[in-house]
Amino acid sequence: MIGQEHGTTMSIEHHSPPGAGLIGIDIGGTKIAALLVSGDGAVLARGSVPAPAALGGAAMADAAAGLARTLAIEADVPLAAAGVGAAGVIDHETGTIRAASATFVGWAGFPLADELEARLGVPVRVENDVNAFLLGEAAAVGRTERDVLGVMLGTGVGGALLIDGELHHGPHGAAGEIGHTPGYSQLVCTCGQVGHLETLASGTSIALRYQERTAGPALDARDVADRARDGDADAIAVFHAAGRAVALACASAATILDLPCAIVGGGVAAAWDLLEPAIARTLRTDSPVSGIPLRIIPAVLGSDAVALGAIETARRALVPAAPH
Repeated sequence: MIGQEHGTTMSIEHHSPPGAGLIGIDIGGTKIAALLVSGDGAVLARGSVPAPAALGGAAMADAAAGLARTLAIEADVPLAAAGVGAAGVIDHETGTIRAASATFVGWAGFPLADELEARLGVPVRVENDVNAFLLGEAAAVGRTERDVLGVMLGTGVGGALLIDGELHHGPHGAAGEIGHTPGYSQLVCTCGQVGHLETLASGTSIALRYQERTAGPALDARDVADRARDGDADAIAVFHAAGRAVALACASAATILDLPCAIVGGGVAAAWDLLEPAIARTLRTDSPVSGIPLRIIPAVLGSDAVALGAIETARRALVPAAPH
């Protein structure tokens, strides 16, 4: 069953000091974006700056903190806490970057939470960006599921898990990495292994698969999507393969973990009209054995999802969840 949910705001309970704001920071390889919200979730300010990823962790922390301070001044509110969604493998307990791609110089091992707390003077919580994406989407108005798989289709394919309303990190912080599960092709993945979901469903792979089929010039995934909408059979086939692979991966995770819902975001999900037919067809033949319909739905928050999810991590840091 495929459905689309609407609404692009997130409810934030007011547990910070009156008039104080919570800021969510989305740290990527090319851009650092941030949203400042009031205690009731209203957006007070937003902005972005280039990410100095080649200059090291301290430069990235300086840029992120500078952006946060600028937005707080613009909105004329003090900060109560900051949440960060950052690329890389994150130690979510300490807020330290454990591992990162070569794009980020001096990022692995950088104590991001401590460094931002020193610069901003408020509590800071750091999550992996895909985990933050899922928190943001799951908290969007109108969504009530507490057990959700998140899949982000971008340059690569990332994943995250929400179990009983809480992010599930796993013992090594790697839970939900669905992009590097095998069995979807005979192609070599960016990680060096063979057949991972990422070889079919990432933006990079969609462009490569189309180029292989056509022996034409290199295009990006948006161009391939445009050609598919114009009726190009090779472009349609590439998106069909991507949609089928995503559906199979979601169905496998749903079967193992008894998940009723998967949310798909990232830049590739902008071509939902091209992915959805293959997803729907695949779920008709490869649905979870439980018999409970799996809903695979597109993300609704767009580029705000990571920052909004980061704000949710900050809110939870201020007011820990009550024990069950």
